[in-house]
Amino acid sequence: MNNQITITHNDTNTEKSLHDTDFYKWALHNANLIRQGRFTDIDVVNVVEELESMGNNNKKELASRLLVLIMHLLKWQYQPKRRSRSWISTINTQRAEIEFLLEFSPSLKHDIELIMEKAYKKAKISFENETDFDKKHLPELCPYTFEQLIDYGFRPESFADNKTLHLENK
Repeated sequence: MNNQITITHNDTNTEKSLHDTDFYKWALHNANLIRQGRFTDIDVVNVVEELESMGNNNKKELASRLLVLIMHLLKWQYQPKRRSRSWISTINTQRAEIEFLLEFSPSLKHDIELIMEKAYKKAKISFENETDFDKKHLPELCPYTFEQLIDYGFRPESFADNKTLHLENK
């Protein structure tokens, strides 16, 4: 992709304000400056900010995908009579999206345990809100390993099979 954007002095937007008024044009312009080796002309402050933001967005997306996955695994485990193809689809979709994220950003795995625990805390709240099941009855720490979360063959057994707490009527 070689989109040439030239900023002239006649433009109503300066390069510095272009970031705020026409992000696409700003991004293409700065990419061209980098390709040309014109590093002193780059809007360094905003480029750095955007690069950091991109990394944070990937981390947020991973956490969001883990939250949905964990919540559906909890529902699978605690509501075995309500299991559906829709739940299986959601579980597998989240696994696929997590796989893509980690394929393109493998360094996200370095923080995976912390991201999982944060996602689990939020998943417990979502689970409680959706099922009226008191989250205090759930394990304090995520009951699934990362390997289980990304394993397409893994679905937790029902707590009903374990003669433990389960929720069917909610």
